[in-house]
Amino acid sequence: MFVRSRNPWKCEQGNMELGIQIRPTTASDSEQIREFTREQWADEFVVAHGAIYYPDQLPGFIVKDEMGTILGLATYTLNPPNCELVTLNAEPTGKGVGTALVSAVVDAAKKAQCTRLWLITTNDSVDALAFYQKHGFHLVAVHPDALDVSRKLKPSIPLIASNGIPLRDEIELEMTLD
Repeated sequence: MFVRSRNPWKCEQGNMELGIQIRPTTASDSEQIREFTREQWADEFVVAHGAIYYPDQLPGFIVKDEMGTILGLATYTLNPPNCELVTLNAEPTGKGVGTALVSAVVDAAKKAQCTRLWLITTNDSVDALAFYQKHGFHLVAVHPDALDVSRKLKPSIPLIASNGIPLRDEIELEMTLD
């Protein structure tokens, strides 16, 4: 569950506060975000729909533990009336961090007067597809063989995912914002 107190964002599970806070990313987070992106995405940049993104250069929200380790990061782009959720990572899963990060991005998009929040994931991301649909996103398009284009920009994208599914397609999801 996501709640917003006066400031900053906080995560709760049931009625129990998890003791973590979400805040907007700042320039002082850049190096740590680059390292986190390398760990999560095997490079300092990510590729989707033929575009290269550097998460450390995008607006976002971050969750760190008491030791300063990143537990979650969401980055996005604003192009009203659209907002693209570029990256979302939360570890460990199932603790409400991802949900709170998505909620923070939704609020930022609404504040920027966006009416659509959208994202791209890949066909192997079964858990991500379930997560996004549970949180109000709808499947709107499948882009067959889109990863052939992405591999030209980022050759390190594997042919087969760790779950054994061939990486081929991009799946577009969106949420209409009121």
